Amino acid sequence: MSGHQLHLPVPPAEFILVAAYVRMSTEHQKYSTENQLDRIKEYAARRGMQIIIVFPDEGKSGLSMKGRDGLQRMIAEVESGNAKFKAILVYDVSRWGRFQDADESASYEYICKRAGIAVHYCAEQFENDGSPTSNIIKSVKRSMAGEYSRELSTKVFQGACRLIQLGFKQGGTAGFGLRRVLIDQAGQPKGTLKVGEHKCLQTDRVVLKPGPVEEQETVRWIYHTFLHEDKTERQIAEILNSRKILTDLGRQWTRGTVHQILTNEKYIGNNVYHRTSFKLKRKHVQNPPEMWIRADQAFPAVVDPEVFIKVQEAILARAKRYSNEEMLHTLKELWTRHGRISGLLIDEQDSMPSTAAFRHRFGSLIRAYQLVGYTPRTDYSFIEINRYLRGKHPEVVQEVITRLAAMDVSVERDPATELLILDHELTVSLVLSRCLRTEAGSSRWLLRFEEGLRPDLTISVRMDETNQAIKDYYLFPAIDLTEAKLRLSENNHVELDTYRFDNLEFFFQMAERISVEDAA
Repeated sequence: MSGHQLHLPVPPAEFILVAAYVRMSTEHQKYSTENQLDRIKEYAARRGMQIIIVFPDEGKSGLSMKGRDGLQRMIAEVESGNAKFKAILVYDVSRWGRFQDADESASYEYICKRAGIAVHYCAEQFENDGSPTSNIIKSVKRSMAGEYSRELSTKVFQGACRLIQLGFKQGGTAGFGLRRVLIDQAGQPKGTLKVGEHKCLQTDRVVLKPGPVEEQETVRWIYHTFLHEDKTERQIAEILNSRKILTDLGRQWTRGTVHQILTNEKYIGNNVYHRTSFKLKRKHVQNPPEMWIRADQAFPAVVDPEVFIKVQEAILARAKRYSNEEMLHTLKELWTRHGRISGLLIDEQDSMPSTAAFRHRFGSLIRAYQLVGYTPRTDYSFIEINRYLRGKHPEVVQEVITRLAAMDVSVERDPATELLILDHELTVSLVLSRCLRTEAGSSRWLLRFEEGLRPDLTISVRMDETNQAIKDYYLFPAIDLTEAKLRLSENNHVELDTYRFDNLEFFFQMAERISVEDAA
């Protein structure tokens, strides 16, 4: 099936004219567009319908509208008012999409409904007739479709982290002076992968090894020349180009490509992963070092670790002659000249400190960007929010401890688990939940519970939409927790909001010591 809609023969007048929407990512053969269309045709035949057009999306994720040309064309035709079909047939709710916000999935169906065009889910066990039962089941199905992608993303990430720690490479090129080697499940080498080649078997793995001797010598020469001959990255690049030596991608050397070799830990055998994130089709973000996944000495080193450390010290030392104001001034000038700022752009400049220097001086590139008033196109806000919440959590915990101590309640804090132990009996976990804004503008909170610790009471602190102030509190006794995580929206059902409180006064009343006579 091609990527364009298919126009089918004009049917007899007594048939109801309908469109079919089919989507396949790479999940499973049962979801192939051909299999979906076969089931849809059977459904249409039983209902006196004739498919006149098919809108396909092949090899497309259902996480968002982006890239799904078939769905976009279909919705555009519906909104134009010129659609010749009276209904849309889809295999099931998950083929319509695995949107992370169920409201977004519903919004596209509502556009069709508003235009008088019904959506039929042919393989589902319910009629999409607008009845309360249908709406409840459909809402659950939408949430399940989105949750499937979230859980799959988590499992894939955890699996990748485990492989990194075992010394296997996850994606990306080897780099100059290194090669990717394919090994089987028994650890036996199967061959060297060229640029652009990938493994074919799921059980195979990829490791790094030193490349050709001449490339290794060039890498070590770069380190030596930078460290002992006081050459800049730009000068080293010019020498390499004059010698007709190309990068691993067959290109000329630049200041930035030399800088990458001088700062990448893979040249001392370290396997580092999760420097950037691109989960669930969200924007690419650069993660701070504390979020990186690493395995030291995972494969043979090309450069001596002591030499590598001295080079990093030299790179940072070059920036010491700059004051904070001077460093930020160079950043502003770069922004003025290019209309943007990026790590690669910074590392290509001879006249300013490197990205490593900015991170070392200001804590992160993002912080340096903020100080000059620059907002990158990529949304880095979640990193700053997480950093703020990590600082906020001990403050909230200390406020609770201070209040309990003033009430004469004995409080201990377990340094290993961070659980609060009240009067040597009651264990309490206090967690902060950040507010997440969906693409549709709705607020969502994900509450995670410490299953392994099983505290008697979990206090979930919901942050407001700015993630700067506390919105409210949820108090969950262990006996009522059956899931490891819970998703909350702005308005939840009454059974869930039974646990919601505007403040912690109820908790403090529970914890207050009273005499036996008073209790009686």
